[in-house]
Amino acid sequence: MKKILSGTIAAIALIATPAVAQTNQLHYAGTAPIPYTITNPQNAPFPLNVIGIAAGQAGVAAEVGTRYRAQADAPADSETATPTVDVEFALSGTVNRDCSFYAGNNSNARNIDFGVIGVRTGDNENVNSAFEMVGPAEANIDTLTAGCNTNNVVEINKDDIRGLVNLNPGGYDTDEFQANIPYEVTASWTGVALNAQTTGTPQSLNVPTTGNAGQKQQGAWRSRMDIDIVAPAVTNKGLVAGDYTGTTTLTLRAL
Repeated sequence: MKKILSGTIAAIALIATPAVAQTNQLHYAGTAPIPYTITNPQNAPFPLNVIGIAAGQAGVAAEVGTRYRAQADAPADSETATPTVDVEFALSGTVNRDCSFYAGNNSNARNIDFGVIGVRTGDNENVNSAFEMVGPAEANIDTLTAGCNTNNVVEINKDDIRGLVNLNPGGYDTDEFQANIPYEVTASWTGVALNAQTTGTPQSLNVPTTGNAGQKQQGAWRSRMDIDIVAPAVTNKGLVAGDYTGTTTLTLRAL
């Protein structure tokens, strides 16, 4: 039985390999009554496993046989191994709804004064033209910063449908004079329709001389905005002397 260890060195390789059974080797060999080997009898079905081990052990006890045994044991994974792990992180945050309109640095920037609104005052004017407006009164307002970051509505509201109004006109012939100057308001910007996800295009909202308010719903937009106020010349009647005032409110309101 010299071949039990072949050569002069026995190398023992220690390995850990996934999904491979742990080592459990049991070998017997002997010479009497005839040369024999018994390899891993513990793996045989019952009762052959018991008989094989008993025979091997009997040879060892009778000093006519030998035994080789190698066993290894290590605890299994604490949980089922997962070669790939996906971890999903739910990210969240909130952006507040906001509308912006740069309207100058103080209230003076928003006081639009037409100055003297010229009327025909010449002595040589025909009576049918006397005291009528010489031409239209116009104002232009523009800001480079306007818009909303959500669905919104652009609104224009006049405080009086009559337009600019002389609140203290005194007495006058209503067939020949009037104490108000109608005006229209047009706002222009670049935006998109409500709920639209597309490239911005020119948009506008107009409140005519005969209108008091208007609105237009929009998706989120940001752009320059121009506001034109035009009071067409009143030519069918003369204007009563005095101060003419009015207020127009532009509102950008998030929906």
